[in-house]
Amino acid sequence: MNLKGKGCLIPIIIIAAVVIIGIALFAGNYNKFMTSEETVNQQWSKIDVQLQRRYDLIPNLVNTVKGYAQHEKEVIKEVTDARAALGGARTPDELAAADQQLQGALSRLLVIVENYPTLKADAQFTQLMDELAGTENRIAVARADYNNAVADYNKLIRRFPGVVIARMMGFDEKRYFETTPESRTNPEVDFGTGDTSQIPALPGTGSQHLRLQPEGEWA
Repeated sequence: MNLKGKGCLIPIIIIAAVVIIGIALFAGNYNKFMTSEETVNQQWSKIDVQLQRRYDLIPNLVNTVKGYAQHEKEVIKEVTDARAALGGARTPDELAAADQQLQGALSRLLVIVENYPTLKADAQFTQLMDELAGTENRIAVARADYNNAVADYNKLIRRFPGVVIARMMGFDEKRYFETTPESRTNPEVDFGTGDTSQIPALPGTGSQHLRLQPEGEWA
């Protein structure tokens, strides 16, 4: 092959190399996006499980409080309405707002409990509050893990060349699941000790499963 023929091959080789490198970069980044997005979805499912658990605890908690504090209709209604708002949330932002509303209502409910020593001593109420406290802790951990996964994903699709590929393939930034500091702070309630007065456990209402995807769509 003469020099002229070799000279014609050089541009072809360069173009082929660029194409191969481009395909490799595209495939590598796409796989990273998919893996990172799956991690976000997995972490969200952990939040979903704990939110559902708390959602299911509230009817029994409200019914127990009603057995001792029937005159506290306003606060009880706030909790019930907040739970309904949580069940109607359709996006992460709506869910965060509903979660904040529910946290505030539960905080006010715990404040009025101080006026009912018999309620504080009730075994069922104490058990429900223990379960609720444990659930709140797990929600906080799940929220932190989810937000960390979102941060990693968002960084990935912002960096070059990932940002170009992300736009081509429709990978958008994820929203953090955030609430205000006030909504994450519950008042401390001393349940104390004393005679336990049992009341029949009232069944909770049927609940809609809070299966909300990170993108904001119900499954």
